[in-house]
Amino acid sequence: MQPALYSYFRSSCSWRVRIALAFKGIEYEQVAVNLIKDGGQQHADSFKNLNPMKQVPALHIDGITLSQSLAIIHYLEETRPNPRLLPTDAKKRAQVRMISDHITSGIQPLQNLCVLQRVGEEKKLEWAQHFIANGLHALESLLQQISGQFCVGDEVTMADLCLVPQVYNAIRFKVDMSPFPTINKINASLLELEPFKVSHPSCQPDSPLNA
Repeated sequence: MQPALYSYFRSSCSWRVRIALAFKGIEYEQVAVNLIKDGGQQHADSFKNLNPMKQVPALHIDGITLSQSLAIIHYLEETRPNPRLLPTDAKKRAQVRMISDHITSGIQPLQNLCVLQRVGEEKKLEWAQHFIANGLHALESLLQQISGQFCVGDEVTMADLCLVPQVYNAIRFKVDMSPFPTINKINASLLELEPFKVSHPSCQPDSPLNA
């Protein structure tokens, strides 16, 4: 049975997992969970049984259901290690995890849909821009020290899977990207790679562009 990914086309967390699946050549069924329609399909009992946090993604694979994007990516890395997303060198692995956590814990949750809904329509753009820009300034400084062609050296890693969706969000929220030349360069290189192209929100079956 193919793995089933419960996903929303514009969810950055879902996008990370889509990139990992494409990078590792894992075929899967995609089940759309619209986070906006009908008050959010993630609140339905059928999905809440899959993920009590009522968030995407959720991946059903190997007889289990996993949530949280980095936990899913780590599982894929441990069970399907080639091609690898974590370097063999311990120091580089730590740097990959550092960059990944910087994005997934330090930036993305502060501009997540449920947070912006609480902030309110009038203030959500200013809120998102502030926290994304603040995080990207720190990230730019880190990447200037440790990046190569990609976030950590010259191989695609889990950190890159986190970077591209976050840059997409920054652009979506009209953040000025000119102060981040290193981020922009890495992002542009990654978007040329097939796993990043096929997993892009605009290419997903639930994207309005495919309606």
